[in-house]
Amino acid sequence: MQPITWTDFWIIFVTCALTILACRVLPLFLLKGKELPKRVEEALGYIPPAAFAALVANDLLTPGMFDAGIWPAGAPLVASVIVIIVARLTKSLLWSAVAGVVAYALLTMIVF
Repeated sequence: MQPITWTDFWIIFVTCALTILACRVLPLFLLKGKELPKRVEEALGYIPPAAFAALVANDLLTPGMFDAGIWPAGAPLVASVIVIIVARLTKSLLWSAVAGVVAYALLTMIVF
């Protein structure tokens, strides 16, 4: 395998920079001041919760999570259920985060 040269590096770097520019900045300029259809706005509204759920699920559900026992794996899952309940009731990110931290802290203090 050959080592990467500076020319190769700059080709990869410029290609990545142009791709990022095209995917992130260009749509902002093209859609500036334009009204999107209601269904498109509704569909775009699902992106942040879906991305957040994917990140959280990746940390909550791991292949060997029950190797240490039911409770060490169950405490984060119970805390996440509490967060979901608080989020649905209050619709507040602050109270959801506080409830999650407090619930997880209390649940980890319980030793079975």
